[in-house]
Amino acid sequence: MSFNTFGKIFRFTTWGESHGPAIGCIVDGCPPNMALSEKDIQKDMNLRRPGNTKFVSQRKESDKIEILSGIFNGKTTGTPISILIRNEDKRSRDYESIKNKFRPGHADFTYFQKYKIRDYRGGGRQSARETASRVAAGAIAKAVLRNIIGKKFNIIGAVTQLGLMGCNKNNWNNNEIRKNPFFCPDKKSVKLWEKYLLAVRKSGSSCGAIIELRAKGIPPGLGAPIYSKLDADIAGALMSINAVKGVNVGAGMNAAYLSGEENSDEMKSGSGKIKFKSNNAGGILGGISSGQEIITSFAVKPTSSIVNSRETIDKKGKNVKISVRGRHDPCVGIRAVPIGEAMLACVLLDHFLMNRAQCG
Repeated sequence: MSFNTFGKIFRFTTWGESHGPAIGCIVDGCPPNMALSEKDIQKDMNLRRPGNTKFVSQRKESDKIEILSGIFNGKTTGTPISILIRNEDKRSRDYESIKNKFRPGHADFTYFQKYKIRDYRGGGRQSARETASRVAAGAIAKAVLRNIIGKKFNIIGAVTQLGLMGCNKNNWNNNEIRKNPFFCPDKKSVKLWEKYLLAVRKSGSSCGAIIELRAKGIPPGLGAPIYSKLDADIAGALMSINAVKGVNVGAGMNAAYLSGEENSDEMKSGSGKIKFKSNNAGGILGGISSGQEIITSFAVKPTSSIVNSRETIDKKGKNVKISVRGRHDPCVGIRAVPIGEAMLACVLLDHFLMNRAQCG
């Protein structure tokens, strides 16, 4: 399998399978002399790990990281940073009864068509378990950006839509996002979401979600206007996450409903500063960051592994029924929040380093 590496200057390669002994990543191109510790990475890993609440998969993984190289005396050395994450709670037997069946909505069928081999234990390499490695790489990118940009830099993600249940984004509160099990920015929506998702899980089904990401402190000038647009690379990064089916930047798809007057982000100069009256562009104009807050969102489809019986085929092409048991998220979008933050951070750092290389 090729294409396991992401990035141009700041690059990371992930490896491992869902039910193998371990997963991990190797981060290359990280600038030297940046303050970094296991604690900086672990706090993000804890946000993504399963088993945290009753609303996510009950697979019990500590996701404790082990840094094997690239750090000395609390700082990056500029050499590859190797990270190991052991798999501690594998239950491969849960998949024995469906090992010859293709799960609808999963990549089982396409993987088998391409590689002619299938790791049925949780999907092997295709499993979202791989994203734990991305979160580790993203935590490194965040730490480096904080070192370079300072305290004004921040990336925060939140679930703004849980299945049929939305929230009032006018009530967005960064301080509330980490206090509830849904990463919801609107405190008033949490109780309703709790009842809704419990009902979805009880019914044997699942639901999707929309996650919004906001990045502050990003300087203008990141990105290139043709083949390495900042928004194009962000979209590609987010689309590479398991179960993601759509990405918006700024107004995104809704821009089609706006007039030219409504969509244009008017500018004004005063007190030596340039101010924008709105941010429909999501902080990116012509593929280059404007200095405004970067805003992007992505849609995650409902979890494909559900208890309710569905029609499918087996490896011999025979029509069969399938019901997927085991420990699965009723909404995979919840744990996609730290993954989205990680991928956005990696793109931003990569573009920061490319901009520095060209423009100084």
